[in-house]
Amino acid sequence: MKKKKDKAEAERYIAEMRYPVVLAHGIMLKDVKFFKAFGRIEKKLKAHGYKVYTAKTDGFGTIENNAEQLKAYIEKVKTEENAEKVNIIAHSKGGLDSKYMIENLDMADSVASLTTLCTPHKGSPVASFILRLPRWLVKFVAFWVNLIYRIFGDKHPDSVTVCRQLSLHSDDELADTSNVSDKVYCQSYSSSIEKSRDDFIMGIPLLIYRRLSDEKTDGLVSEDSSKFGEYRGSALDETVSHSEIVGFAIKKKKRARIYEFYLQICKELEQKGF
Repeated sequence: MKKKKDKAEAERYIAEMRYPVVLAHGIMLKDVKFFKAFGRIEKKLKAHGYKVYTAKTDGFGTIENNAEQLKAYIEKVKTEENAEKVNIIAHSKGGLDSKYMIENLDMADSVASLTTLCTPHKGSPVASFILRLPRWLVKFVAFWVNLIYRIFGDKHPDSVTVCRQLSLHSDDELADTSNVSDKVYCQSYSSSIEKSRDDFIMGIPLLIYRRLSDEKTDGLVSEDSSKFGEYRGSALDETVSHSEIVGFAIKKKKRARIYEFYLQICKELEQKGF
């Protein structure tokens, strides 16, 4: 009986969702066979009848590079689904890749909506801190990061340039990058953690962040930097780190609420006719 109910619910969502969803990940993440950039989120959304794809972009590619890859992937999805547009849900730098693609690669007519999660629209002080480290150290670490990610499939890894692109921006720079086409509905969410023990993965970045700023943060990106388009507030009414928001290394109880958060995004986009 339950299987029939789930199937009926899935069919209803398929009928009402106008455009497929493309998940765009940020730095360090890759979507490969044994490691999914959004954990089981894609699978959970598909179980509810949504057509969901995770973009295959470089883990340490520049914004320009990844925007090109994202465009090619979206064109592939559009062809496969026979769809005019897609809805993008982007985490972290994936939001910057998506914005650049829409603004500079003639993709405004191919994107119905852009939802950014913990995206550093105004940059991150952690990236700025890394760039202030001794130049030899930055180059040494970058060499190994680029090599490792090339082995894991990155076509054009460039971790130093990526770090520069994620560093804090001046207001003049923001004036040229803060808006996308009015053809695209844009919304954003942030998240935050209070203490290092809230998430062991973001613990060290949070300690660095606290030395640089007292702003509300998810460990890497401030609440203010996350704001873009229609700002919808915090993703959950509890601590959620930059990595937890994509379901990475998260406790079971919180994982269920993360899944529900993504499901709610899709339901609301569906209600808006996207």
